[in-house]
Amino acid sequence: MKALCSKLNSLLPHHTSREAASLPDQLDEAANYIKSLKANLERMKEKKDGLMGSKFPQIQIQEMGSSSVVIAVNTGFNSQFIFNETIRLLHDERAEIANASFSVVDDDTVLLTIHLSTGEASPDYRAARISERLNKFVQDARCIQ
Repeated sequence: MKALCSKLNSLLPHHTSREAASLPDQLDEAANYIKSLKANLERMKEKKDGLMGSKFPQIQIQEMGSSSVVIAVNTGFNSQFIFNETIRLLHDERAEIANASFSVVDDDTVLLTIHLSTGEASPDYRAARISERLNKFVQDARCIQ
């Protein structure tokens, strides 16, 4: 029994010197530590559930004149990933990015704004193609979660 208590004591974080602590004090400390781990796990589960319930990206594409397109993406918690994937998708479409920016609106909303130069392709065609691919990306992200 003493060996098992010693092993349990060795698994606890060392905040104080427990070598001099009595066996009941060591067991109390172990029980308190386990309770704190359980509470921490519950907080993390709640945070995860909150993140999983976050809003999905909302995409808005506008043609600006005859040769440019503006893409606005209102993202939830994973804005960096959404931004990277949007840029990758635009690169795949050979779109020329004139400007890209983001602004943090609140705790779970980031607005990404990307200005494209459509070059020789018709802005209608380019916007429709990009919109189709971005919306597919968002739908795929929803299926994963």
